[in-house]
Amino acid sequence: MRKPKKYKKSHKSDMQYGSIIAGRFINYLMQDGKKSVAEKVFYDSFGKIEKETKQEPLAIFEKAIANASPLLEVVSKRVGGANYQVPREVRPERKFFLACNWIINAANAKKGKTMSQKLAEEIIAASNNEGTAIKKKQDMHRMAEANRAFAHFAR
Repeated sequence: MRKPKKYKKSHKSDMQYGSIIAGRFINYLMQDGKKSVAEKVFYDSFGKIEKETKQEPLAIFEKAIANASPLLEVVSKRVGGANYQVPREVRPERKFFLACNWIINAANAKKGKTMSQKLAEEIIAASNNEGTAIKKKQDMHRMAEANRAFAHFAR
């Protein structure tokens, strides 16, 4: 029997910048269906980014997402009674999700500031190849590199 056909999702762009990437990030940032709160946090952080860097915040945001996106990840595969961590390339949709998720989680983990301030700091750090999200990406690449010997188990 055939698998059901998977259709690509169509994503809406955000209100202010007309960027699909920003719209998707706002959706990932949203909690409990409160999109207006997520938009306010996102746009406030963009204002802080513009104030700090004196550059276009959308360009810095796109650079941060590109820098935080992993190329490889490890997938657990069972072969002959043993589990192996098999390195694999990451699909583009998953790259974007992981980058966004790591940036948001890194901002959430910080203490003592507003979410918009923490998010702005993390986006600026990621655009400069620094910060917690970039460290997470490097850890994932290191894990994939260490398990390169099991790459032949990949389908």
